[in-house]
Amino acid sequence: MTIGRVRAKGRNSEMSLLNVEDLKTYFYTNNKVVKAVDGVSFSVEKGETLAIVGESGSGKSVSSLSIMRLIPRPPGKIVGGRVVFGGQDLLTLSEEAIRRIRGNEISMVFQDPMSSLNPSYTVGNQILETLRLHRNLRGRDSRREAEKMFELVGISDAARRLKQYPHEYSGGMRQRAMIAMALSCNPRLLIADEPTTALDVTVQKQILRLMKRFQQELDTAIILITHDLAVVAEICDNVQVMYAGRCIEYSDVFHLFDRPMHPYTQGLLNSQPKLNQSVPLEPIEGSPPDLFDLGEGCPFSPRCPYSTEVCERQNPPLTEPVPAHFVSCHYPRLQEE
Repeated sequence: MTIGRVRAKGRNSEMSLLNVEDLKTYFYTNNKVVKAVDGVSFSVEKGETLAIVGESGSGKSVSSLSIMRLIPRPPGKIVGGRVVFGGQDLLTLSEEAIRRIRGNEISMVFQDPMSSLNPSYTVGNQILETLRLHRNLRGRDSRREAEKMFELVGISDAARRLKQYPHEYSGGMRQRAMIAMALSCNPRLLIADEPTTALDVTVQKQILRLMKRFQQELDTAIILITHDLAVVAEICDNVQVMYAGRCIEYSDVFHLFDRPMHPYTQGLLNSQPKLNQSVPLEPIEGSPPDLFDLGEGCPFSPRCPYSTEVCERQNPPLTEPVPAHFVSCHYPRLQEE
């Protein structure tokens, strides 16, 4: 079952901005294949914020890099699926055509801004290059626009800051500069890969509010990749939970927190601290699976307290037990019982 197609049914087709259908991205090393993303489907609409959550190695970042066509070759390769953005399949476009979209209509904020910014150039030169390539702005016009974007993201004394190098910025300022660069071309889709990792709580709050404000002003869609469920609850509309390169649950944020149907999702929620509660945290037992050898069964079965023989033999398909709530589990209601 394809989530994107089900969600699009009965909706205005113009509202559907991005449809990812059965995306498969594999990495080939030492005569083995790592199925980093294995048949993932989802859709994003204008003005929507979709969260993609899961443990490290679940395929979150690889999914976003596949959309941008930034998978390194070798060893990676997109072996199947479609990524339809604005009515065209990005996987079939030429390199020149995808470069016109990347950074312009689809922008990405990477997890580590220090490694994303070139240390040999001033931050101003790097945002000016973006404005020159995608908006054809030069000279004073591009500098005024860069200063305007810096002021909008909360970087004071923008004219001076544009002349500085990345190492002269704090972590929060580097992240703000990356967001300014990503939003400088008014993208239709913003992909944010762990945008608040390693930032203190105060700066994290400011970054999230900044992203939300820009979304409301520009009607930009956002894909937020994170492991922080508190962030998801605060700013997201829908949530996709990934495990071992596959989607195992998808729902709107309210129903996912109120009625998780997959044992893994329930485990993620139980492992989060709760305000005004002294209940001990419940960690998920075991370790993530070896992606070199997933086997035929459910990849979560070795860690699942409800696993049975059928779970070990057969990987459950993605079903829709209740409207608009998808889950890949043989016993999706067992934990509720």
